[in-house]
Amino acid sequence: MGKRRRENQEITSLTRKQKKHLKEFGEQHPFHDNVVDKPENTRILRLPDRPQHLEPDPEEDSDEEQQSAYQKLLSTMIQGADDSSEDEESDDEDNGEEVEGESEEEEEEEEGEVAEEDSEEEAGETPDNSQNKDHPEKTSGDIEENDEGEFTDKKNEAAFCLEINLPVEGEENMGEEEDMFVKHQEAELSEDEVGRILQGSKIKTQVKWPKLGTLQCACPLEGFPAVGQLSSAPLPTIHKTLEANWCLLNQSFAPQGSAVTDVTDLQKELLGLMGTYRDVHFANSSPLREAKEVRSAYCLHVLNHVLKANTRVLRNNAKLKETKDVNVEFRDQGITRPKVLILVPFRDGALRVVQTFITLLEPKGKIMDVSNKKRFKEEFGEGPGESPPQLHRPDDYHSVFSGNIDDHFRIGVSIMKRSMRLYSPFYSSDIIIASPLGLRTVLGADSEKKRDFDFLSSIELLIVDQADVFLMQNWEHLLHVLKHLNLQPLDSHGVDFSRVRIWNLNNWAAHYRQTLVFSAIQEPQITNILTKYCHNYRGQVCSKTIPKVGSICQVLVQLPHVFQMFQSDSFMDQDARFQFFVDKILPQYRDSVMSHTFIYVPSYFDFVRLRNYLKKEDISFASVSEYSQRSEVSRARHFFQKGEKQFMLFSERFHFYKRYTIKGIHNLIFYGLPTYPHFYSEVCNMLQAGVREGGGSVSFSCTALYSRYDMHRLATIAGADRAAQMLQSKKTVHLFITGEEKST
Repeated sequence: MGKRRRENQEITSLTRKQKKHLKEFGEQHPFHDNVVDKPENTRILRLPDRPQHLEPDPEEDSDEEQQSAYQKLLSTMIQGADDSSEDEESDDEDNGEEVEGESEEEEEEEEGEVAEEDSEEEAGETPDNSQNKDHPEKTSGDIEENDEGEFTDKKNEAAFCLEINLPVEGEENMGEEEDMFVKHQEAELSEDEVGRILQGSKIKTQVKWPKLGTLQCACPLEGFPAVGQLSSAPLPTIHKTLEANWCLLNQSFAPQGSAVTDVTDLQKELLGLMGTYRDVHFANSSPLREAKEVRSAYCLHVLNHVLKANTRVLRNNAKLKETKDVNVEFRDQGITRPKVLILVPFRDGALRVVQTFITLLEPKGKIMDVSNKKRFKEEFGEGPGESPPQLHRPDDYHSVFSGNIDDHFRIGVSIMKRSMRLYSPFYSSDIIIASPLGLRTVLGADSEKKRDFDFLSSIELLIVDQADVFLMQNWEHLLHVLKHLNLQPLDSHGVDFSRVRIWNLNNWAAHYRQTLVFSAIQEPQITNILTKYCHNYRGQVCSKTIPKVGSICQVLVQLPHVFQMFQSDSFMDQDARFQFFVDKILPQYRDSVMSHTFIYVPSYFDFVRLRNYLKKEDISFASVSEYSQRSEVSRARHFFQKGEKQFMLFSERFHFYKRYTIKGIHNLIFYGLPTYPHFYSEVCNMLQAGVREGGGSVSFSCTALYSRYDMHRLATIAGADRAAQMLQSKKTVHLFITGEEKST
């Protein structure tokens, strides 16, 4: 009796699905077996809904009695995998925490300041797993993510759908006749004008503004003249939703408890330029000073553009609902809904953009409805204990690497009726915020089968923030994204073509797209974005501000600086630089007397080329790059400081991500001028570290190579006037001495 009672108890404890499986197959499903000693976590392979070879004939009956036993078994396996996903996830998260704890114990004190793992994240070799996990809000918000990284939000889809919603009360009859947004959208181009834009011929002018400095304007069409003085670009018309908060642009980053400053003069000039819908390149957005003001300004411009576009669609929806004329049509949409693409390098940048959106949209005295806000803070915020130790690093370093510095992310944002939805599906989003790497994994390559880029077909506003940081990550990812902007979509995605604008149907969306590029430096690769990938019919405006005093004045060491010029045929001619270094520079340092020689290399391709050459010539050297392990870096620094290695090969990206102080440098060689001008003085001042520890007198030397294509970098290091003289002079060698003692 006892045995039979135990069997009955076991049967009654089974779920309804388990009882059905036991009745049909005579045994329980293997997934539900109680295994006492599990050697490792069970991993369930998520199979498709139904294999293709098991697809039933549509004419056949789909009752369970006609299904085969194999089909029933397969369906229960799929259901079992779904039920166990949460348990499996919790186990994986626990294991991940243990690994992180072990790695933190192994970190050295000086080498633990950056949370991202060397170059794997920087080069995009480590995939981002944070978006592939389930979250606590998934059940409440019905948020899911498929294999392609596309989010679905079943709960809020109807509330944020443009096609079925009507305007908010009070916004039905908003006048837009004189608004530049309407003029830009409704301008009609002819085929001849489009041909002239593609030819690249432009009318160039120059004007000077108080804060932005010298502006170089280029206009492809005579009908849209260049921007004039500051009075010719007043502040744009602000949407009614933003009227109450738009003057509080600086509230998002103001210290708590302090008074919020009004809109600054720089923000007014930027908003005036953005309101003309010309392409803008501002190359003086320092992370310490202008970056926060710039972010707030373009966030206001983005919201102003999106709200005006959505209000126009909703108002036309109301008109179509009231009218009985079937011939009435409104051309107010693109082929796909996403209008704005914001590219930022790190998750922290996306977090600050969304926070600025909320500040500008949130009514006074009320809390704005933001869907999935908790999940967003968990994934894009900085968790407890993740902040690196407070090591001695420059202020610009802390500004760039603050918060969550993961570089693989993408998120859709939709705005409707004074509410915001985060993690919205791309094709239901107004704004897409992403890193180039995060979009690259979705766009794919030509050889990949699973790829999607149709959601970028109707982008009207592109923002590239901190473009200089993209140079330190992987520039090819950014170029790959730019190549897939405003292409003809492969699918209609359910669009109502009677509402699509004519210039979208003509595949002219690229000529109506406004591009805003912000960077801390002027670099030809960044400028090339506007030249090659931007064809706005309203023209372009680029700020050209070169400091008269170069960063060489910040060198504190008494040091002779020898600048040697070599002949080069183009900006990309790296063979001339390599040959000049091998033939003219390296032989001077081969003698053992010239030990402790530090070689600074900006490009990783040049770094690999030099490393292979030094190995081939059997030269004693150590190398440190962004791909080096911590142990390799420690050994290289030790051998170089003790003089066991004559040369140290050092990559610029490693300095950007780590900012280590290398001790023991006596001779310094800049294989190329640094991308950031303050890197030149930082590296030169490293020579002081060896003097403080050694105590003896050491003669230092510094050699820098440049060509006539390095004009911008040379001007920021030596100063604009000196750089002009060095490039025009017949001499190829120029000497400067810093840190001289002043005679009394």
